[in-house]
Amino acid sequence: MSEPETIVLPLAGRRRESVLRSGAQVVAFHRNELSEILRVYGRQVAAGEWRDYAIDMLRDRAVFSIFRRASEIPIYRIEKTPRLARRQGTFAVISATGLILKRGHELKTVLRVIDKRVKLAAV
Repeated sequence: MSEPETIVLPLAGRRRESVLRSGAQVVAFHRNELSEILRVYGRQVAAGEWRDYAIDMLRDRAVFSIFRRASEIPIYRIEKTPRLARRQGTFAVISATGLILKRGHELKTVLRVIDKRVKLAAV
């Protein structure tokens, strides 16, 4: 008896290819939006507050998840939902409990809720 032939399929990019083949659009962050998010993320990593992130590009929204440790649930999610652009705003910051901390049309103003810069006080 002969051995059955083994077929190995690479998984990287497999989901995205299937979505693109079906003709469905995928929501993604633009370069300037991602740059703004990573600027805030970089400050918090330098301060030792955050450790990891994940980016999900789905059919109805794009999600940037922020983790304190890689093994936890995200402490914040930054979501871009274009179908809400004319109503509450495209961007939202959502806490780990699901509470919407801020929603709006401008990413920079929405990110202020999680951008905790160190402020010096004159004494």
